[in-house]
Amino acid sequence: MSTFDAAPTALIVHAHPEPLSFSTAQMTTAARTLRDAGYRVDVLDLYSDAWAPVLGREEFAPVEGHFKPQAEQLRAVKDGTLDATVKDHLDRLLAADLLVLSFPLWWFSLPAILKGWVDRVFVMGGVFGGDYGLFDNAALAGKRAMLLVTTGGPGESFQPGGTLGSIDDFLFHIHRGMLEFVGYQTLAPVITYGPAHMTDQAREVALENVREAVALAAADPQPAVG
Repeated sequence: MSTFDAAPTALIVHAHPEPLSFSTAQMTTAARTLRDAGYRVDVLDLYSDAWAPVLGREEFAPVEGHFKPQAEQLRAVKDGTLDATVKDHLDRLLAADLLVLSFPLWWFSLPAILKGWVDRVFVMGGVFGGDYGLFDNAALAGKRAMLLVTTGGPGESFQPGGTLGSIDDFLFHIHRGMLEFVGYQTLAPVITYGPAHMTDQAREVALENVREAVALAAADPQPAVG
């Protein structure tokens, strides 16, 4: 096996509509850092790719009676009839050793386009269910995942007892209900608080902090959350 073949792969799924945003700068910093650490980096830019986030019956074979999305995903996996774009993203997800979800925290959660990516790509029968179980028995067990986040409010607002409450509370449903549910070991999130209110110099410092945190995650095989 060549060195190239042995290199770990990271899949970054990015969800911000503005290419010049700090969120996008944070994502490109993370991608460059992972490449410098020896990773092959695959980036899905959902807004740039005009990703369709709605999980609907039209992407499946005709259904008689009630439409049950997960049952249709399971059937499509077995029959080899998954939507071609979904199948491509699922294959890239399964091939990656590290998943990075890059997004601004909107309404204390994922942007709708990224939640829709999870809805459509975390396919029943492909990453859980069918031949797989849940959590440690799911398809992505042994792989790692990390959140790369920006917020609108300052860091002190997201502390326990802060104005908005603990950031861990807002990220729990993503860590536990999405990532760990399909087998991932979740790493500590990399978060920049309130970049829109920073000076240019402070944003440069924040990007250096992102670089250091991602480099540490790339080198550390142990999970840090959950």
